[in-house]
Amino acid sequence: MSHSDQTAQHSVPSGKPSTTAARDALWGWLIGLLAGVLGLAPWWITGATLPLQNLWATQVMPDLMPTALLPLSQYEATTILALLTVGGAVAGLTVRIWSPARRRLVTWCALSGVLVVHVAATIQSFVVLREGLLPGSLPGLYFGGLLAGVIGCVLAALVALLLIASSSTVKATIGFGLMAIPVTSWAVVWVVSTVGFLSVPTAVPTVARWVPAVLVGCALAWCGLRPARRTVAWVLNILFLWLLPALFTAVQSVLGTRVLAGDIPAMLSMGRDVFGRALGPDGAALPTILLALVMGLTGVGARFVIARRNSLAAG
Repeated sequence: MSHSDQTAQHSVPSGKPSTTAARDALWGWLIGLLAGVLGLAPWWITGATLPLQNLWATQVMPDLMPTALLPLSQYEATTILALLTVGGAVAGLTVRIWSPARRRLVTWCALSGVLVVHVAATIQSFVVLREGLLPGSLPGLYFGGLLAGVIGCVLAALVALLLIASSSTVKATIGFGLMAIPVTSWAVVWVVSTVGFLSVPTAVPTVARWVPAVLVGCALAWCGLRPARRTVAWVLNILFLWLLPALFTAVQSVLGTRVLAGDIPAMLSMGRDVFGRALGPDGAALPTILLALVMGLTGVGARFVIARRNSLAAG
């Protein structure tokens, strides 16, 4: 082949459209938008009727409560956390799987897409809540506490997105560990929303207890133990399995009682007591921690054996 023929051949366009920064940014934003919607979907498919409120100004039947894009209620604190954080986690995982050349740009555009969904849902829900609450200091405290909690959940979703989308295996593993329990709660909400609370299979609570350990075990197996700094992710994930269920139990117990409503010191005291008991044998965290460790170590061992066999075969 002559030099001129080679030049002509190399000058022929490949037919594959070049990816521009604008296109990557748009795809990132759409990923975030769709992930945010997916996170809230288990609540929306129920009809998104605001839960009954203890401080509502008028007596209303449950079906006649207004529509709210978030299930604002002190009894739904952990559900709100799951709905919001899963959106961020899904966006981060999508970016990680895609692994675009402009990773930072796509990550921040995905974050903005998730944030658009969360801010819109928060504003709409709290406008509806404000319009229906009784006047007074206790409703104001309730409103402010819920708003602070939702803002915290939104920030947690963004942290999960940044960790999981990171090119760092350690950071991603930490993100997976943080999300193991919220993802499980989110899946349970899907089941309840689909079949109804009274029709939930009796096996669901038992399965849900072990799912976070399985997710953490898979994340640890993927992470590995080399280089040594990856042990940080192992330690943190085990701590998450121990601390987060206890924290969820304490928060739900405190917010679920009407006896101490508005008595902040008593609520904090009760929360500390419940949290302390949940960290001990009553919390039953040891079996789940052991399962995660066994799965993680088994996965690391299997990867080592496979790599050794491939090395010997190649040699």
